[in-house]
Amino acid sequence: MAHPLSGANLGTLATVIGRSGMPSNPIDSLAIGGAAIGRWPISTAEKLIMESRIPSLDEMPPPVFILGHWRSGTTHLYNVMCQSGEWGYVPPVATGLPWDLFGIAKAFQPMLEKALPEHRYIDNIPVTPTSPQEDEIAIANMSDVSFYHGIYFPRAFKENVERGLFFEGCSNAEIRGWRKQFSYFLRKLYLHQERRPLLIKNPVYTGRFAMLREMFPTAKFIHIHRNPYDVFVSMRNFYKKLFKELALQSYDHVDIDETILSVYDRVMRAYEKDAEEVSEEQLVELRYDELDTAPIDSIEKIYNALDLPGFSAAKPHFENYLASVSTFKKNDFGYSDEAAAKVEARLGYFIEKWGYERPGPKAD
Repeated sequence: MAHPLSGANLGTLATVIGRSGMPSNPIDSLAIGGAAIGRWPISTAEKLIMESRIPSLDEMPPPVFILGHWRSGTTHLYNVMCQSGEWGYVPPVATGLPWDLFGIAKAFQPMLEKALPEHRYIDNIPVTPTSPQEDEIAIANMSDVSFYHGIYFPRAFKENVERGLFFEGCSNAEIRGWRKQFSYFLRKLYLHQERRPLLIKNPVYTGRFAMLREMFPTAKFIHIHRNPYDVFVSMRNFYKKLFKELALQSYDHVDIDETILSVYDRVMRAYEKDAEEVSEEQLVELRYDELDTAPIDSIEKIYNALDLPGFSAAKPHFENYLASVSTFKKNDFGYSDEAAAKVEARLGYFIEKWGYERPGPKAD
């Protein structure tokens, strides 16, 4: 497969590379740069044409956002809810070619679908042409402010992650630029998804709750959380797998454990602060273990809490999907007393807040 950044525009590439340095392998530079140059005339034409055709944010129904730290069950929840057929969501083609969704992506869709990986890099969840995706890879192709730029260009890992998660070091103009591209992507996606209400899943937005509410005052939100011990060991695999597959530079210097712990604490504290004054009609909280052991009850809880229509009609679709993945084998990562102690030392507040317990030790 081509690198995901092959779907970026020239301006994004130039800015990110100027900040982070060139890819270590010249072939990567040629492939990604060549793709951007080759697509440029068609991408530009699509933007000029579509800008007048896509609805404004005010003309769209309010989105529903799934929030939660990575590896907390956001993907499973997203996959289940999208089975209703009532939601617009982010398909794989939109993540790789957000600028070209109505042009190149449509023309070459059969070929692009054949190039999809069999499953996600970080776990065994299958990837199909209709698999719902988070939108962060798409945003990384449209804006120089993205968490994924830290994965792609780890030479400037800390700077890219802090910009991409917390807008740290970003000017007001850069933040406005991110909002503009994010809005443009959602507007195109809404039209691409036949004007169905959008269901969006992205862990990055967990730390941007206040901004999302400002942009979408009537949007609704689902926050799912999971035992921080389990999140920690799963995130180790997340970074190792993504670096191996997507990094364009050396990442040996990145302290993965420290990154996991510091990002978790900062993202979740930002979410906690932003959620203080949000009504129960706009935000519902869910535990991953609830979703895992009683998925239909959990989905019904979400629909009831947020007053979403259509649960009864969609219930058979949810049940059919859950039956189809009932034999799915989850990653099983061990963790030692040392790893558990790290989590307790840094994330003890959240363990206590949500009433989680330390699992029994396994081999790391």
